[in-house]
Amino acid sequence: MYQDLLVIDADAHKLENPMIMRDYLEPEYRNRVGLVIDSLGDQRAKIIDFNPETGKNDFLRMFPQPQGLGKGGFRNLHPDTTLGAMFNRVRIEHMDQEGIDVHVIFGTLNLIFSSILDKDFAIALCRAYNNYMADDCRGYDNRLKPIGVICLQDVDEAVKEMYRCVNELGMISVAVAPNMPIPHPKAPDAFPEIRTCKAISHPDFRPILQAAVDLDIGLGIHGGPGSYMVGGIADHLETFVLNHIFVQRNQQQLALARMVFDGAFEQFPTLRVGFLEGGCGWLPDLAHAFHEHWEKRIRDFDPKHPYRPSLMEFTKLMIQEKGGRDNVNIISQAKNLFDLLWNAAHDPSKIEDASLYEHYDLRHRDPFEYFERGQIFTSFESDDPGPAYLPVAMGEIGKHLTCFSGDYGHWDGVLHGCVKDAATVADYDREHLGLLLAGNALALYGDRLRQSLPEKPMVGSV
Repeated sequence: MYQDLLVIDADAHKLENPMIMRDYLEPEYRNRVGLVIDSLGDQRAKIIDFNPETGKNDFLRMFPQPQGLGKGGFRNLHPDTTLGAMFNRVRIEHMDQEGIDVHVIFGTLNLIFSSILDKDFAIALCRAYNNYMADDCRGYDNRLKPIGVICLQDVDEAVKEMYRCVNELGMISVAVAPNMPIPHPKAPDAFPEIRTCKAISHPDFRPILQAAVDLDIGLGIHGGPGSYMVGGIADHLETFVLNHIFVQRNQQQLALARMVFDGAFEQFPTLRVGFLEGGCGWLPDLAHAFHEHWEKRIRDFDPKHPYRPSLMEFTKLMIQEKGGRDNVNIISQAKNLFDLLWNAAHDPSKIEDASLYEHYDLRHRDPFEYFERGQIFTSFESDDPGPAYLPVAMGEIGKHLTCFSGDYGHWDGVLHGCVKDAATVADYDREHLGLLLAGNALALYGDRLRQSLPEKPMVGSV
């Protein structure tokens, strides 16, 4: 706890022990997962995937992607938290030290499962990971809350695995990728190097969203660098530093924008989604852009009756601009230019094209309402002052949009003083601080977390 306030780390991480996780895989898949040393001497996961060129399972892939555009991490073991991210005895010691009552635990290797081409292999990996994590976190007085993982390659299997994670394994939620890579229509033979994506809001994935509603769980969207998922600007950068600056933010921004404008939040008004590990400082700007474009291009926009000035007014202004010289020639030029720009033969009201009406079904719903009704959450790390900006930019609702995360186990996480730093980086009032340290995480993950909290929250050294 921190000054008698509950502390929940809403996005901590596991560094999976591959030798243990392999034991949970069905025997026919075990030799397709391992470790490999890349050309820079860094350890990476080795996946033997399906090969579109040969039609066989002989595609050696390394995760994170070791080089080139969209390059993933390297030298990224954290000196303070690597062992704790692997061994829960050390993790609990660190939680006690920092005053953290609960870790909500996402994986690391599992962040790439939705980019594996062999869907049966991906399904098997999800099941193995979920069984492994359920066993790994059992018996720690409800302080470790593993998040299951599902892959997007087979929606029916994903939904079944969601129910198994929650109802059989006792998990409080599941994680999904922000998008699934698919071949780019202009370069189908170059996949997966060249790719586009299906966002999590795609109609094909709506059964997953429906299952999250029916199970009353907060869906955790989590991307990652070097994962072959579409990463926005990061896909065009060749250093990990630049990739990491953009990839999490871009993946979450894309996922959030598509969820809003593809109508997913409209279809599922009680769906709760956490857009995680991308910070929160970008949220007000994106929310304003959502509102502005909805207002000016959806609610108040009539594509069949666009503004067209009168020929008389147009000609008059041209004459004034030219200073009254050679008016006859100016009038002729004005008419020719006017006809070119606004030819009466091309009457927009006569065009029958449904694509003129972009996001037409959302014309009666300001996107800001999705924030107000508690559907959208983000996370922030201990040195991030972003939570202080949200109420300034978005009003009172800005206090309810982001959850504390130490990013435990990852190279850029902070251990020592993480809770104290998060609490004191800005001058939060006590109610606001309570929301940031635990209240918003409880709102995101819901009753399955709330009803399984430690009976006596520990008091740490903070």
